Amino acid sequence: MKMIFYMSMLILIICNVLIILSSIISKKSFMDREKNSPFECGFDPKSSARMPFSLHFFLIAVIFLIFDIEITLLIPIISILKISNIWNFSLIMVFFLLILLFGLYYEWNQGALTWTK
Repeated sequence: MKMIFYMSMLILIICNVLIILSSIISKKSFMDREKNSPFECGFDPKSSARMPFSLHFFLIAVIFLIFDIEITLLIPIISILKISNIWNFSLIMVFFLLILLFGLYYEWNQGALTWTK
């Protein structure tokens, strides 16, 4: 029993030494001005961080996420059709789609889907 304990401790120590040794050896230490400067998607990092941002990009992304989540909610509803009553299934499906269509109409009516104003 002691032999198994000593062997497991020896393996643990060897693994830790190898991990530390590999992390020390694999470090690249190129001290370059360009490498040390932050890269912000092609923008000059010395300029103001509070640049004006178009809200349309954000709104389109949120609308995309809403309809993406809608698809993930519709797929299980379709699989429930076999075990559910057709009347309940139709009612749930129509109610769900009406909420989404009203939301889409509201976004369209508010002008969130128009790209230029």
